[in-house]
Amino acid sequence: MSVLPLVFTSGWASGVNAYAVVLLLGVFGATGVTDQVPDALQRPDVLIAAGVLFLCEAVADKIPYVDSVWDSVHTVIRPIAGAVVGALLAGQSGSLSDIAAGAVGGSSALLSHVVKAGTRMAVNTSPEPFSNIALSTAEDLGVAALISFAIFHPLAAAIIAGALLLIGLVILVVLWRQIRRFRRRRAQRREEKRLAAAGGAGPDR
Repeated sequence: MSVLPLVFTSGWASGVNAYAVVLLLGVFGATGVTDQVPDALQRPDVLIAAGVLFLCEAVADKIPYVDSVWDSVHTVIRPIAGAVVGALLAGQSGSLSDIAAGAVGGSSALLSHVVKAGTRMAVNTSPEPFSNIALSTAEDLGVAALISFAIFHPLAAAIIAGALLLIGLVILVVLWRQIRRFRRRRAQRREEKRLAAAGGAGPDR
């Protein structure tokens, strides 16, 4: 069970930016920082592919509405990445079955992806692009910091990841309630204006 905190944290991070997780873990393993990273993630072709895709995501994730399209495409990719990374980490340590680790990693990745995609859709209701850039940069830095921290302090990192996931779900619910309320009020105002215009035009007919 000692690898479970790292599996959970890597799953959470994969739901935010799976390519960054693979790249960071691979680099940490290849440079000898940790022996917990399996050889499959340290392969040069895997690191190159993860690096290229990370750069693509770094650009797409900062453009309004393009980020939502990117998130839609990765609804399947991120949970699968979280599950695969979790299973590989468990296989490396031998302390947790691959199936259980894959389930933990995939589930945490799916939940964090839902938070990321839903929050980004809410942010896209704002016409300016700066909130997207700030949020994307914060996500990238958060993933890098937490994965790095998890290598040395996996249990503490897992607690932080769990707290971030819970906070993110609460924020997402609040955001969407506010957006629905705003849209209802806007639709009501439009209807009132339409009725007022129709009533004012009635006597002229």
